[in-house]
Amino acid sequence: MAGNSIRSRGAAGNPPNRFEQIVFEPDADWNPEEDPLPRTRFYREISRSIISRNDSPDIPFEVSINPYRGCEHGCSYCYARNTHEYLGFSAGLDFETRIMVKEKAPELLRNELRSPKWKPQELAMSGVTDCYQPVERRLKLTRQCLEVLAEFRNPVSIITKNYLVTRDLDLLRELAAHHAAMVHLSINSLDRDLASRLEPRASSPRQRLAAVEALSQAGVPVGVLVAPVIPGLNDHEIPAVLAAVKAAGAGWASTEILRLPLTVAPIFEDWLDRNFPEKKEKILGRIKAIRGGKLNDPRFVSRMRGEGIFASQISQMFHVARRKIGLAEDGPELSTAAFRRPQGTQLALGL
Repeated sequence: MAGNSIRSRGAAGNPPNRFEQIVFEPDADWNPEEDPLPRTRFYREISRSIISRNDSPDIPFEVSINPYRGCEHGCSYCYARNTHEYLGFSAGLDFETRIMVKEKAPELLRNELRSPKWKPQELAMSGVTDCYQPVERRLKLTRQCLEVLAEFRNPVSIITKNYLVTRDLDLLRELAAHHAAMVHLSINSLDRDLASRLEPRASSPRQRLAAVEALSQAGVPVGVLVAPVIPGLNDHEIPAVLAAVKAAGAGWASTEILRLPLTVAPIFEDWLDRNFPEKKEKILGRIKAIRGGKLNDPRFVSRMRGEGIFASQISQMFHVARRKIGLAEDGPELSTAAFRRPQGTQLALGL
């Protein structure tokens, strides 16, 4: 898949889909500098439900919602890239240029919360792809879902890399008044150049810090996920990131070490070839040292933490810095005490 970088995209092409026999190959003389950038296309996804359930022991939530599949942020390392293969797409450029839109997400959410079968509990948003990716500015499906959650007063926990979350401060503040909302900003580097390469269409580190400050000042509990930590690339930034997010108003911080499941590994390796060839062997060597000699360890629990000397060093650095700076380990426990089921209201939808 190796090739020239495509401006503002994380992948440089489409690796073969594990489940498909037909593969698209661009012309040998294709030059992304001359050819127009691959345009993002959006497809309506017809869904019968919007709430997904999780039974993984190392994921800190049981239920989640997301109006989008695929993510235009284009992070080369994204573990969710593999999920696009189930749709017949590639985990490469397709993942960031072929976005599935669940236009009925707010309506489906309303119906599921209204059902007597629904047990009020914390819902996670962006458990897979970012619910505040660029198209959300136009479609506002995440906002409409938050409107439903605010009406029912059902608690929600959000993870995002986008400053756009501050657009919905009014709804988040309303939920937070009932101890029913918290936000995690994902920040793993303060280096603007590195961030723009690693997460090409996400908000800059400065903008994410500004989002932390805005949420904190609005009274919305906000913490930071320093992830993924990539050994040999951004691990040295951990103390500086934690100090910056504390100064911005974050209340807690957690971390995860990079994991590269299945098709994600060659995409990330190709990204290293195109961006940091001089560091590639060092980075991959440390990842393998953390993952039992491989680029990925699929075992529950260890896949998040890693093992070995480098994993221990990263963990110790993070915990010492967090304790010294005064950040908590976890966010607040959200409450379902204010949950209610309003009757007789309808939600207007439209793309």
